[in-house]
Amino acid sequence: MAEITLAALAEALEATLVNGSPDTTVARLAALDEAGPGDLTFLANKSYAAALAATKATAAVVSMDTEQDGLALLKVKNPDLAFAKASLLISPPPARPSPGIHPSAVVSANATIGKDVHIGACAVVEDGATIGDRTILMPQTYVGNGTTLGQDCLVYPGVKIYHQVTIGNRCIFHAGTVVGSDGFGYAWTGQNYFKVPQVGTVVIEDDVELGANVCVDRARFGETRIGAGTKLDNLVQIAHNVKLGPLCAFAAQVGIAGSAKIGAGVQMGGQSAVVGHVTVGSGLTIVGQSAVSKSIPGREAGAKEDRLIWVDSPAKPMREQLEEWRHIKHLGRMRATIKELENKVKKLEEEK
Repeated sequence: MAEITLAALAEALEATLVNGSPDTTVARLAALDEAGPGDLTFLANKSYAAALAATKATAAVVSMDTEQDGLALLKVKNPDLAFAKASLLISPPPARPSPGIHPSAVVSANATIGKDVHIGACAVVEDGATIGDRTILMPQTYVGNGTTLGQDCLVYPGVKIYHQVTIGNRCIFHAGTVVGSDGFGYAWTGQNYFKVPQVGTVVIEDDVELGANVCVDRARFGETRIGAGTKLDNLVQIAHNVKLGPLCAFAAQVGIAGSAKIGAGVQMGGQSAVVGHVTVGSGLTIVGQSAVSKSIPGREAGAKEDRLIWVDSPAKPMREQLEEWRHIKHLGRMRATIKELENKVKKLEEEK
């Protein structure tokens, strides 16, 4: 951890310092309810305003309209982003490994290795592979034949990248991730499953980050593609021939079935899914544990604001789901009313 003054933080974050002394220092990062003296915290969601009032932190990064007496405030337009930047100043990332190839690594003489590349212990780089300048392959990584990694990539331990895969610049792959494994394709012969060859490839564009244990299958033919700037959380499954647009963000355990097309800027909550061969339009949000079973138009097709958030299984617009929930809330009372009417009808029939 690095100690830094509030004045220096304010300058780095383009923040307005309120209440605190510019010479006051912070040296740690902490949540509102766990912070103490010397800690920097933040408030991005106004629902936690009570926690801000009770925090013991020395200073807090907050939005421009937040007020709190007795606490040094660094006011910014985007507290979440500003606190992330502050994290890099107070808790810098580990030092970059030195360029070079570890003696235990196996690197083909036919591979092309760029400038200032680091290849860690027990890594394997096969024939015809290309590793871009300043890319880091940590221990026990595997890069298959003919695969290309761009510049400034960071590949964590245990990542396996199969053959003939193309990866752009500044990508980050976390431990256990597999890129280019066979898509799930079998033909039933009447007696058993015949494995359908998966002869396509995977293309991952610039600035993509894949969390731990993500699986991206190669295409049956053609390509599986992940658009620039997309971020996938841990345990996400991308099946063969899927096309993800740029700047998508998927939480853990999302599954996209084969040949689905996902537009730009789509966000998916944890454990949500999309069936195969459908299209999810740009700018949509799929709420966690929802399942998309049909194509959904997005912003590119002029979708209205009340049809941009989808929920439930099969997924439907949030507005429709809220209406259903309101009806469900009154089912007990409706049942009692119906029972009362049935009794009245029965009594009238008996009186005839």
